[in-house]
Amino acid sequence: MHGPVAYDYATIRLVPRVDREEFINVGVIVSCPARAFLQAYIALDEKRALALDPTLDLEAIRMHLGTIPAVCAGGEQAGPLGCLSQRERFYWLIAPRSTVIQISPSHRGLCHDPAAVLEHLLETMVQSPPKETL
Repeated sequence: MHGPVAYDYATIRLVPRVDREEFINVGVIVSCPARAFLQAYIALDEKRALALDPTLDLEAIRMHLGTIPAVCAGGEQAGPLGCLSQRERFYWLIAPRSTVIQISPSHRGLCHDPAAVLEHLLETMVQSPPKETL
C-alpha cells in the first residue's frame, strides 16, 4: 500500500449576477499529480440557479460547465488546452475570473485515493443536503 499523497481541489461556482456576488457551488476539480489524476465533477442544481437569477441561460451554462471535465481529460476534445500538462491544465482552470462561472481558491490535502476525495467533495461541497422531515 502506498502512503498518502498531496492533492489540490477547488470548487466550481455559478455566479449568475457577478455584481451581487451570490453563488452556488456546481462542481469540484481535484488534481493529484502523484497519481496522474485530474478530474472534475459537475452537478448543476438548476432550480437553485434559477432562484438566484430566473433569466439564466441554462443551456449556455451547461455548455460552459461541460468544458471543464474536457479540459481535465486533455487531448484533442479540449482544444489547444488539451496539449498542456495535467498540472498546467489545473492551474489554467483555477485561474481567477470575474465571469458567471468562477473557481474557488485551491485547497490542499493528503489522500490515498483522489477519486474518493472527488466523490466526497461533491457530496459535501456541492450537492444539497437532504431535507429533514419534521
